[in-house]
Amino acid sequence: MLKLEKRPQPSQLWTWATPVLAVLITMVAGGALFAALGQDPVAAISTIFWQPLFGEFAFYYRPQLLIKGAPLVLIAIGLSLGFRAGIWNIGAEGQYIVGALAGAGVALAFYPAESALIFPLMVLAGALGGWAWGMIPAILKLRFGTNEILVSLMLVYVAEQLLAAMALGLMKNPEGRGFPGSRNLRQYDSAHNAELITGTGMHWGVVVALIAVIFAYVLLSRHLLGYHIRLAGQAPRAARFAGVRPARLVLFCLGTSGALAGLAGLFEVAGPAGQVSIDFNVGYGFTAIIVAFLGRLHPFGILLAGLLMALTYIGGELAQSNMGLPAAAIQLFQGMLLFFLLAVDLLTNYRIRLVTKEVA
Repeated sequence: MLKLEKRPQPSQLWTWATPVLAVLITMVAGGALFAALGQDPVAAISTIFWQPLFGEFAFYYRPQLLIKGAPLVLIAIGLSLGFRAGIWNIGAEGQYIVGALAGAGVALAFYPAESALIFPLMVLAGALGGWAWGMIPAILKLRFGTNEILVSLMLVYVAEQLLAAMALGLMKNPEGRGFPGSRNLRQYDSAHNAELITGTGMHWGVVVALIAVIFAYVLLSRHLLGYHIRLAGQAPRAARFAGVRPARLVLFCLGTSGALAGLAGLFEVAGPAGQVSIDFNVGYGFTAIIVAFLGRLHPFGILLAGLLMALTYIGGELAQSNMGLPAAAIQLFQGMLLFFLLAVDLLTNYRIRLVTKEVA
């Protein structure tokens, strides 16, 4: 008989082995899923993980890793700070949307003027928009004791309705012949988040994501605030005796995660997406939760996990177009990753013992 036994201390080996094992199990389970759909499982897994990096058209898909990975890393870094402190922001998708709307609003307000100041103002507006949306659950939690999980999640649906209203109303392109959506910001030089090095996928969103990784690492490992964040999550009662102020942490973590999600939305709407549209949000805010946990809430782990998840996005699109796999199957495959990560993570705090029954 198998029995779970509590470890005296969490296993450092399993802490870092868990994500690797979860990925391998996901590949096996995903292969079984694709086989059930009538596809060659080996070919499907190869299409998702191999073809974008080493296939015939890898030169085109490799830059997409940075384009799709940057918003995931940027959002996940912000979420990880709160998760480490036991503050659960599940509404990054809404903050991502509002940041994009705020940044695009600045660009459209100045259109068609050209100025080097427009894009920095858009960046500032995007960060402030996401920050303001993140502060709503923070203030409600501190003032009325509401649950930040529910409030932040419900605000996603409010943001989606706001996005639809803007795409069909105030931000609608007057020259768009009645179609929903704003002007194309990629055709507006002062507002375009263009590639910094042509053909690499490197744009300002990638640069800011890398800066956020370094900043988060320094904060968590070298700064007193980072110590308070870690202490609040690991030992809440001890944190109170150490002088940690829970209210300050709530405001900082939810505000920072909101600002980073807003920046991700701004860089996306000014670059790869190019315009405010009804279907602008593609789930980056929710996928970033998987990225945060897959990276063990560690900044550099999140960087690698963001690139891996971006690879599943690109490979998933390839599998849909080349093999006819449904989009829902790819989404389920990505969801399996979090499921198996949480399941295998049990081994970090517990060991499995084989117990033999004693015969009376």
